[in-house]
Amino acid sequence: MSASAAPLLITGASQRIGLHCAERLLDEGYAVIVSYRTEREGLTRLRQRGALTLRADFATQAGILAFIAELKTHTECLRAIVHNASDWLSEPTDNALSDSESLEDHARLFQQLFSVHMQAPYLINLHCRELLLRSTPADIVHISDDVARKGSAKHPAYCASKAGLDNLTLSFAAKFAPHIKVNGIAPALIMFNPQDSAAYRSKTLNKSALGIEPGPEVIYQSLLYLLENPYVTGSTLTINGGRHLT
Repeated sequence: MSASAAPLLITGASQRIGLHCAERLLDEGYAVIVSYRTEREGLTRLRQRGALTLRADFATQAGILAFIAELKTHTECLRAIVHNASDWLSEPTDNALSDSESLEDHARLFQQLFSVHMQAPYLINLHCRELLLRSTPADIVHISDDVARKGSAKHPAYCASKAGLDNLTLSFAAKFAPHIKVNGIAPALIMFNPQDSAAYRSKTLNKSALGIEPGPEVIYQSLLYLLENPYVTGSTLTINGGRHLT
């Protein structure tokens, strides 16, 4: 993979998969810009290696537009945009859906997930198209979620917003062709959290045919493939260890 003078933007890269991908791209000699919502230890490592870190709140339209404006003060071009920022929020209890407070909780939850998973990529793609057009090649990659494939009774708002992101992949691939490739990655289990119990880990591993915790490098490998392949657009790579087979 040959480095580009134009930087790559990765949203939500202060930890886990986003952080890993940012560090691997730095290994390859790329200039990297990351957005983050919460200050974390990994950001210090990125800054020490020369990455530009920009704080952003994608939960509101104002926050998204402010980030875009700030981004444009730092660069006039982009090699790629990787939409990794995500929220995993629990649904409010629905024991009393007729209660106005409960309804407002559901509305706030849906609005926040819609804003982070759909509105932010939508607005960033549109407003940063000019930056991508100054790079050849140029890519957009949406990080979705395999759970959008079948839905979830426990997380309907999350699944709906991620499914909407999958559709944005198709729409922007058609809209931005042929100069900008637009693809997606839909992971299932990639890495556990330190606090996850042994019982939860065992149950989750049994959901896939391969039954392993692959770690974030598999997402970087998928990202690398999409960035390097000149003949793939409008596609979403499913990285789920064979969950659809079990």
